[in-house]
Amino acid sequence: MIRKFIKPALFAIAVISIFSCKTRTKTNGENDYAGSESCRECHENFYQLWEPSYHGQAMMPINAAFIAKHQLPNSKPIDVEGHLFTVEFLDSTMVMYERNGDRLIETYDVLWAMGGHNVYCFLTPFEKGKLQNIPLAYDANRKEWFNYPEAGIRHFGDEYPDDEALPWKDAMFAFNTGCYSCHISQLSTNFDLASETYHTTWREAGINCETCHGPGGDHVRIFKDLKEGEEAKELGLISTSVFTQEQHNDACAPCHAKMTPITPSYMPGDKYFDNYNITTLEDRDFYADGRSLGENYTMTEWMMNPCVDESQLHCVTCHTSSGRDRNKDNPDQSCLQCHNNRNEDLETHTGHPAEAGLTCLSCHMPKREFVGRFLRSDHSFRPPMPEATIKFGSPNACNQCHSDKSPQWANEIVKARPNGNYQDETLKWAQLIKEARDNDWKNVDKMFAYIRNPKTDYVVANSLIRLLGNYPDASKAGVLIEALNNQSELIRSSAAYGLSGIFTDDAKNALLQACQDEIRLVRIQAANAILMFPEDTFTAEQKTIIDKAEQEYVASMTARTDNWSNHYNLGLYHQNKGDAQAALNSYETAARLYPESLMPLINSSVLYSYVGNNQKAEENLKRVLEYDADNEAANLNLGLLLAEQGRLDEAEKALSAAVNANPGNQPVAAKNLSVIVAQRGDLAAAVKYASLAYKARPNDPDYAYTLAYYQSQNGQTSAAKKTLQQIIKSNPGYLTATSFLADIYLREGNKNMALKLYKDALKVEGISAQDRAALQQSITMLQQSM
Repeated sequence: MIRKFIKPALFAIAVISIFSCKTRTKTNGENDYAGSESCRECHENFYQLWEPSYHGQAMMPINAAFIAKHQLPNSKPIDVEGHLFTVEFLDSTMVMYERNGDRLIETYDVLWAMGGHNVYCFLTPFEKGKLQNIPLAYDANRKEWFNYPEAGIRHFGDEYPDDEALPWKDAMFAFNTGCYSCHISQLSTNFDLASETYHTTWREAGINCETCHGPGGDHVRIFKDLKEGEEAKELGLISTSVFTQEQHNDACAPCHAKMTPITPSYMPGDKYFDNYNITTLEDRDFYADGRSLGENYTMTEWMMNPCVDESQLHCVTCHTSSGRDRNKDNPDQSCLQCHNNRNEDLETHTGHPAEAGLTCLSCHMPKREFVGRFLRSDHSFRPPMPEATIKFGSPNACNQCHSDKSPQWANEIVKARPNGNYQDETLKWAQLIKEARDNDWKNVDKMFAYIRNPKTDYVVANSLIRLLGNYPDASKAGVLIEALNNQSELIRSSAAYGLSGIFTDDAKNALLQACQDEIRLVRIQAANAILMFPEDTFTAEQKTIIDKAEQEYVASMTARTDNWSNHYNLGLYHQNKGDAQAALNSYETAARLYPESLMPLINSSVLYSYVGNNQKAEENLKRVLEYDADNEAANLNLGLLLAEQGRLDEAEKALSAAVNANPGNQPVAAKNLSVIVAQRGDLAAAVKYASLAYKARPNDPDYAYTLAYYQSQNGQTSAAKKTLQQIIKSNPGYLTATSFLADIYLREGNKNMALKLYKDALKVEGISAQDRAALQQSITMLQQSM
């Protein structure tokens, strides 16, 4: 019996998962904190250095002393979202006014100031216990007020849409959810989830001594109780003087990193990746070559610093614990400890005369202004790379000084130097980062090679691993499994997460091992991936290992109950465990906490459809499209949902929007569009969409088969035969294509070619006994008819 070819069908609704958040937290627990004033009696000199420092003035109350000391001017009216805002300083208070034309809309009391060395930001009390950043900030360098939300817009380059300013009342500008833990000491949010209300408390404004040294109550008691001439047997607090290089860097990173907490607290001396995850170059907030595009808080660039790998350099080598520059009067001092040969011929090394006044920092740590008007120095210490500016738009030190010159001009000078090829390696991997961000996988083998190469910078390797999450081919499993043995805990964690959805025995065994890793971040990412395997595939001993990692994984998502993304990830967890109702509850909580968060609405729509509530599924998807009409995932899922209900005209519109949002890489929408347009008789359009789907997934025989089917229906028999031959060559066990091609040959009267196809298929290893019997029956019937 000749097997019949199959008409393509609509796909099921897709699930798209994203993990992204930026929060920070420390909790004080029951520890005995004494406050910075308790340090002053014995450490007056250090107190006087700390008090006016970046850390000491991280947050300041608005009072008569602040107003007298800082002498900020009142602002002129500034337009924010169509209203005019002004701020006014009185004797001991600060007030902000919101007006619509001449009409006063609201008056806001301003209670706190943050920063001030470059930019002053200000806080006003809001509903539900929030402190909100007001929309006006003061530029201390330009001596002017400016629109703070608009100053944060990123420009991602000509190929990508720009960022958009958030409303000033957005939760992202709330002190309680974003900036608090790097401006306040020993804070507790005391968030009540049921009422969505904060009862935030803290012990001290600014970053105090105990932030780095831990609670000082015992230390104060020990030294006050000492008798004359007696030596203390213990300090009673954390001594950073005995920290390793890693501990020093880890102690600064909680505030100086774009990161995600995985525990509710961190104490200096602990391992960073036992408490945090960190953003790397998978994020477009970094240029492809690793330079920061926005305010990324230094740490990711610092991890790319070759001096950190090749010496004992750490944050406190150059900075005091209060954030001051140790070598302000001699900026080359830290560098010349290792690079003393550079001092002998600085003119030759820099290519500039001595009178130019260049220091090591001029070229290797250029300071520039980021969005939001904040100033930061490049802590990667890498030399200027003007060719990266040409290719990726990233900044370089040459053109920061020579702003009247082009990057091409600077690049010619760099390349003429004796070591003028030093940019080459960065340009190679940066191009791969860019391609992976764009879902361009033509060089995926080179990406694999970089990940496997032990000499690859671990931030680069980690970024490529995370970007492989969008690579659909399971061939990535091998490189991810190998990466689980990498010495970098960050790489191991990302590799574990990347194995989600890969259900081979090798992946399972590797993830079991990763669940026992010494670093918490690796364990929880491994738990996230391994929990997608069926439980009955594990032994009792293996389940015990997984259960322990799972507990840590769940705890990481409940560390911050006010964080919408934690609830979103809990939804994914419950969904993977098969608990649809718990998943829906978590998704709805995430959407309630932050209505602008789109992924909870998208994923909940999938589950609502699964439990039969199509009305709620459609409602949530349309809520997404109210925020983002071009959202690819929402249009895709809405199109599939509508198609399943037979509302094909509406489905076509939504699926077309999904394809237009990502023309070269939306195979699910394109395939389903081919089915829909074919049903109304437009076979040419069906071929066009099926071709788009096939090009996006050339290794998936289902997409190729769909294309061949509509090519045949549209009278393109030669093209259909060619497509089917390609399927059979690459997937000889895909017998549906064999039957279809054989049917075409039979309709052409070419029984010999059909017979050859069946006989060749019979030789394929691994086909089932049932398929083998059907093939043999087709061969017998065909031979009898000849």
